[in-house]
Amino acid sequence: MSSDNQWSANEEESQLSRLIRKSRDYPFIPIGISGFVTVVSYGLYKLKHGRYKKMSIHLIHMRVAAQGFVVGAMTLGVLYSMYKDYIRPQFFNVSKK
Repeated sequence: MSSDNQWSANEEESQLSRLIRKSRDYPFIPIGISGFVTVVSYGLYKLKHGRYKKMSIHLIHMRVAAQGFVVGAMTLGVLYSMYKDYIRPQFFNVSKK
């Protein structure tokens, strides 16, 4: 076998560098993840310090809010990608990468 076809661990990028590269390519993914973590953290804080709801209702509301934030971030990311790929080149004569 030739050495070109063999897999090498040195050629692979690290997890951190891959995360940084993907965050630069798709900026709405880290926004969605951070929003999800924020909503869940706030919900858990409210669950611990607020005794006004049943736990099941509170967890359902927290889940819906977190999912809504992630879906919203994904939607904004898709709209931005469509703008960058289709609308901007048409109106501003910008070539694609």
